[in-house]
Amino acid sequence: MPICIIETPIGFAKIIGDKNGISSVTLTSKKVKSDSIPYELLDCVIQLKAYFKEDLQSFNLNINPEGTAFQKSVWKQLQTIPYGKTISYLELSKQLGDVKAIRAVANANGKNPLWVIIPCHRVIGSDESLTGYAGGLCRKQ
Repeated sequence: MPICIIETPIGFAKIIGDKNGISSVTLTSKKVKSDSIPYELLDCVIQLKAYFKEDLQSFNLNINPEGTAFQKSVWKQLQTIPYGKTISYLELSKQLGDVKAIRAVANANGKNPLWVIIPCHRVIGSDESLTGYAGGLCRKQ
């Protein structure tokens, strides 16, 4: 499966995908950019760069993340959070129809394989605090 690493303002991102879509965008400790970008990943790279330059507010990519049906339902709901807006884990659980599933929702949010593209960073605590982000709270901010 094609892979590339690009530099972003908040760290190096590893992108994985193929003709079926982008399956993973994660932060990596490897600090070496790819010499070339595979064709299947080019649009993702272009859109990520535009997003970080604040020229893009929503992604238009074919995505193909691996996960359970529940995780995919959470990730789909995350994509409805508008640019520049936040919601709480509790509100996200309510939107998914089960307020008691807040921990499962938070867990699915934390397993989001498409960093930034599926905006898990827009979910905050009920008290509006920055909580739980795989990339670190400094990046979430």
